[in-house]
Amino acid sequence: MLTRPVMKVIGRSYCLMLGTRMTRWFSTPAARIAALEILPVIVLVTLLALGISRFHELKPALTAVPALAAAVSRRAWYPLAVGGAAVIVSYALTVYDEQSFQDARATMRACAIAVVSALSSLSVIIRERLEWALAQTRMVAETVQRVLARPIPSRIGPMRAAVHYTAAHEYAETGGDLYEVLQTPYGLRSVIGDVQGKGLGAVETAATVLGAFREAAHQEPTLDRLARRLADALDRMPGHDGELFVTAVLMGVHNDGIAEIVNCGHPSPLLLRDTEPARSLDPPVPVPPLGVLPPDQVGPPVLSLPLRPGDRILLYTDGVIEARDPAGNFYPLTERLPRCAIGDPVEALRRLNRDVLRHVGRRLDDDAAMVMLEYAPQPAKTHS
Repeated sequence: MLTRPVMKVIGRSYCLMLGTRMTRWFSTPAARIAALEILPVIVLVTLLALGISRFHELKPALTAVPALAAAVSRRAWYPLAVGGAAVIVSYALTVYDEQSFQDARATMRACAIAVVSALSSLSVIIRERLEWALAQTRMVAETVQRVLARPIPSRIGPMRAAVHYTAAHEYAETGGDLYEVLQTPYGLRSVIGDVQGKGLGAVETAATVLGAFREAAHQEPTLDRLARRLADALDRMPGHDGELFVTAVLMGVHNDGIAEIVNCGHPSPLLLRDTEPARSLDPPVPVPPLGVLPPDQVGPPVLSLPLRPGDRILLYTDGVIEARDPAGNFYPLTERLPRCAIGDPVEALRRLNRDVLRHVGRRLDDDAAMVMLEYAPQPAKTHS
């Protein structure tokens, strides 16, 4: 005997709660935008159905309305509410067409709208969870980026500096390329490298090498010993089986303008001097990447170069020179660099990156890092 009154109370309470939530939500800008997107569709379909012969019914088009609601709303209940309105409009049109309220087609249409509404509501829930997971992933990627690919100062000692990094993956901020520029007791120290492999393993290896560089750059007086320290850190990584390697270029600039470069299997840096063509700073003797030889056998030769004011050195990874156009041609970095190196180092790298992307015509297939260092010593201060 109490079942029907209890059900009425529950039903009224639920309708009141749903109505309160809908009232609150419809007062927000997002709801007004969603209403502008969905309600005209219902009105349009209704008017068309009223004005067209019953032999060309448009009532089945109401089935798509809940799916449209899910596309513009972030609330799981909104497709259900819109679906309910679509069912009411569907039955109203059925009665207007002088068909029976219990017509089989009307019932099937209402069931189809209900199923689409439920699936649309579920899709909103799944989408919200995926967006939340993506937001968490991006937050982790940004944190990793601040550790591995952190920005560098525009001036370090006698050098002006700039960096540009492009990850191959659309949602990734970092990859297997690494770079760093530091001011140390031995002058400016810089590294750029490319880790074998992809994914989280490459990121872990890059973090190990960078951590070792940031510590040893302040302790080792020469670049060959610094390279040995990096090889030792790589050798001590858990799971290292002798097949993991990292190509790297180490560069140091003393306060007197003498640059030193050590190359371990990496693309050679390029020197820009005045109006001369870009010159490749090749190592005196080719040396394999870090990780190929035991650490105690790592002793790469050091290339010394006196810098002139205005000289620029570009360090880069193979993602730049291996960028291919649709015809399969590699990007001609040595040829294009002089015409792109206009303005300060930051602007020069922006121009160079845009030129690489124009050459490729799409997103790069590999990570690409570029570091530009310009020798710009500040005049000594005179004391009166």
